[in-house]
Amino acid sequence: MAGKKDPAGKARSTLFPSKEKVLAFINESSEPVGKREIARAFRIKGNDDRIQLKALLKELKQEGLLEKQPSRRLSAPGRLPNVLVVEVSELDEDGELLARPTVWDDDKGRPPRIYIAPDNRSRAALAMGERALVRLQQGEDGSYNAHIIRKLDRQPQRVLGVYEVGSEGGRLRPTDRRAKKDFILSQAEARDAAPGELVLAEILPARRQRDSLGLRSVRVLERLGRGNDPRSLSLITLHEHGLISEFPEKAVAEAEAATAAPLGRRQDLRDIPLVTIDGADARDFDDAVFAEPDDDPKNPGGWHLLVAIADVAHYVRPDSALDRAAYARGNSTYFPDRVLPMLPTALSNGWCSLNPREDRPCMAVHLWIDATGNEVRHRFVRGLMRSAARLTYEEVQAGRDGAPGGDNAPVLEAVLPSLYGAFEALLAARHARGTLELDLPERKIRLTEDGRVAAIEARTRLDSHRLIEEFMIAANVAAAKELERLRQPCMYRVHDKPDPQRLAALAEVLRDLGLRFNASEVVRPRALTQLLTRVEGKPEAPLVNDLILRAQSQANYSPDNLGHFGLALTHYAHFTSPIRRYADLLVHRALVGGLKLGDDGLAAGAEHLFEEMGGHISATERSSAAAERDAVDRFTAAFLQDQVGARFYGRVNGVTRFGLFMTLDDNGASGLIPISTLPNDFYHHVEARHSLEGQRWGRVYRLGDRLRVRLMEAEPMTGGLILALDELEDSAGRGDAAAARPRGPSRQKAQIPSNAAKAAKDGTESKRSGRGGSAGAKSSRAGKRRSPRRG
Repeated sequence: MAGKKDPAGKARSTLFPSKEKVLAFINESSEPVGKREIARAFRIKGNDDRIQLKALLKELKQEGLLEKQPSRRLSAPGRLPNVLVVEVSELDEDGELLARPTVWDDDKGRPPRIYIAPDNRSRAALAMGERALVRLQQGEDGSYNAHIIRKLDRQPQRVLGVYEVGSEGGRLRPTDRRAKKDFILSQAEARDAAPGELVLAEILPARRQRDSLGLRSVRVLERLGRGNDPRSLSLITLHEHGLISEFPEKAVAEAEAATAAPLGRRQDLRDIPLVTIDGADARDFDDAVFAEPDDDPKNPGGWHLLVAIADVAHYVRPDSALDRAAYARGNSTYFPDRVLPMLPTALSNGWCSLNPREDRPCMAVHLWIDATGNEVRHRFVRGLMRSAARLTYEEVQAGRDGAPGGDNAPVLEAVLPSLYGAFEALLAARHARGTLELDLPERKIRLTEDGRVAAIEARTRLDSHRLIEEFMIAANVAAAKELERLRQPCMYRVHDKPDPQRLAALAEVLRDLGLRFNASEVVRPRALTQLLTRVEGKPEAPLVNDLILRAQSQANYSPDNLGHFGLALTHYAHFTSPIRRYADLLVHRALVGGLKLGDDGLAAGAEHLFEEMGGHISATERSSAAAERDAVDRFTAAFLQDQVGARFYGRVNGVTRFGLFMTLDDNGASGLIPISTLPNDFYHHVEARHSLEGQRWGRVYRLGDRLRVRLMEAEPMTGGLILALDELEDSAGRGDAAAARPRGPSRQKAQIPSNAAKAAKDGTESKRSGRGGSAGAKSSRAGKRRSPRRG
């Protein structure tokens, strides 16, 4: 058979392999493989064929047939690498040691079972909580046997808690809601801490246990203040998530030595009435906007936009102390009472903040769009600007509604007509391409001067918020396209297509609600938004929103452009917030280098580190988001502490084998109804239907159900709320979606639809169950994913 020629003109002896052959090679390999091994196996050479191989592998990943390992090598979905760091986590029912990977994405569900190989060396070498580098061998049932390569040294374990003294002596009560026991804290190890103080302690070696209950002993490392001080709630969260609270002295010194940037070769933008639009409580302003009608006769009804962003790259140079500190944090973290900024205050609130009527260096993009909101062209510049006004969302909305007031009234009257004209064009383009429009309510915690919670309010979403979001999205798209044109490395913000298995599970539940959804077709954001539109205002709307959210892939940062599914965009990068996101700083540097706008672009060879950097800043973003949710939960629990016994209505936002998570209507708080408190029955956790289903009496509790509950416990230290079904709930009738479900004896076992049964066989449906009236579960939380503030 004649061979295909490679780019060099030499004939190859083999044809390009089919998808089936490549997939078979990967699946039959004894360990995950990389692109080099695949190319070598099939004698793939030359740029054209390598590009074709990359596209083939991408298609296999999108179809859910391949998965990229942390090592960037490829394997069948769900397969663990041959060598892995694990931590001993529990004993199974037969007394065998089980471990779990030290790094695991919880969005994938529970990790596979890993058994520590039953030999003397293994069992003697590892204790509960210890880590080891192991070699894995997969069994036919999908579990793994782990053979220890070497035991890994652990840093001394630390615990944050409140020091208490009782009849049994000193105790440390952990603030981590997952902790199952207190710790012994003797007076000699308390370092003069007073009862009720919040302390950071070190767990002493296990041989120093001296309690009949097997409690471990701890030693105080740091005293952090009174545990009942509202300001302690953020401190607890900060320590629990390992967030960095202090900047290195060198980084602070560099920030404080910063000075004004000269005009030099920058474009002078100071005569353009750029304005910042932010929340009333914002302290740093990193983006400013301007719009005017396009005077080009070839673009009738079009607009000229200008988006100016603080020039952080001018002040934070590659590999400086400031740069290393910013990279370590990855992003800013926002708590109800404080901010952990990515940059020191001298920059974040000073030279890198576009304060009104002060000269500031900026990176700016001129955008020309047509009457339908589609981009005609763009141009990036490095400039010097002067904000005409610091506006709030409420001010802008009032001005738009015809009631401008205060000192900024003249500016509002001058700039708003064009800003909203351009916004309406961008909004038309958004609707035309069909984006995913989820309804994700957020809580806003209002504090008193002494840090106590005054109120918990729903965060109002105004058209002024959407205006800024659309301007930022347009600038972000232009940045990604410009870097591709320049052939510069780009840190894309990617949001991959939903997981096919999750879409199949979504279709099953929607079918029960009478909604048609074909998960086997190519799913586009528009189709999901149409589903949301069909249920808008109906009782099942929150459930459908939750289900569609859970079906989504997680957005992250990557040098590989996978597009942004939710925004229905082929090119997207974060460019608009370099004060608070390191990804944006990388994009700025790449633009500076590619457009030759200065000597402070990317460091030499930085493009080779983009993959590693993308993983790091994606991880810091997830950590910050989790910390922000935990802090809100703690402040919410403090607010509800005086309302124990009160009754609330709410909806089920999570269903697990140990109970139901509820979101309360009044304040958005999330709490747990332990399975032990449900009406007495044996409950099956049917994961495919997001439900707990009673075996004997047929009661069904499902995601989205509206229920009436009582608040039983509110613990600010952990942020945990324990709820119970109101005793009137069963006699007065269930809420909304649950009301029509069978209540008398019905079936002995929940019947799983065929697709769900297949999912169960694949390990995606839980076979665990719980019995009402059994031992209660510890308080926990299922946090809701927050959408980013801008773009």
